Amino acid sequence: MISIEVKDLSLGYEKQVVVKDLNFTVHEGDYLCIVGENGSGKTTLLKTLLSLNEPLQGSIVFSGGLKRNEIGYLPQQSNVQRDFPATVEEIVMSGFAGKNSRRFFHDESQKKTAKENMEKMRVADLSSSSFSHLSGGQQQRVLLARALCATEKVLLLDEPVAGLDQQSSTSMYGLIRDLNREGMTIIMITHDIEDVLQDATHVLQIGHTNRFTDIKTFRSGRKEEDHVG
Repeated sequence: MISIEVKDLSLGYEKQVVVKDLNFTVHEGDYLCIVGENGSGKTTLLKTLLSLNEPLQGSIVFSGGLKRNEIGYLPQQSNVQRDFPATVEEIVMSGFAGKNSRRFFHDESQKKTAKENMEKMRVADLSSSSFSHLSGGQQQRVLLARALCATEKVLLLDEPVAGLDQQSSTSMYGLIRDLNREGMTIIMITHDIEDVLQDATHVLQIGHTNRFTDIKTFRSGRKEEDHVG
């Protein structure tokens, strides 16, 4: 079943086009990797899918009962975020903010879900710890648990292993793979395409020429390029 359909989408700021004529479809359970040079519009695309930016033209259609406030988002971390003065549990619980527009307190169901997500991300034993005192890998797992509190369907991830060492990166990619195999739809910006080729189902290349392909076609194209080279 189709979750998101993007048609003739152009993105940018103040009428200056960053990327144009994007067309792709995301089905339930897909693992889409978005690749491209810095400044090509990858993060702008994620923010547009979240309605944080308006498209210059084209359309984004959500299907299968998916709503924009039911999409989990893991943005790139800033130094301000890394030093945020809150406990792990408080950070994770804040993932419900988009669902609590009419109440100020978390119900028991949300508390249970937050605990399950912390356990899934292997940070439950850190629930009372200060977020700012955690390692980079631990912080990313906490923020992923937070994103899971916002959704049971789709996760948008913006370079989730940026700044992490190899061990932490491998662990993070493993957790994302497990989530996808459990049915979560993944849309992820990455520069480490080689590390996720075995997991991805599709690749969206953004640049001078936009190209959306299934992973089999993408691999075949890379083999042909290597052969020519």
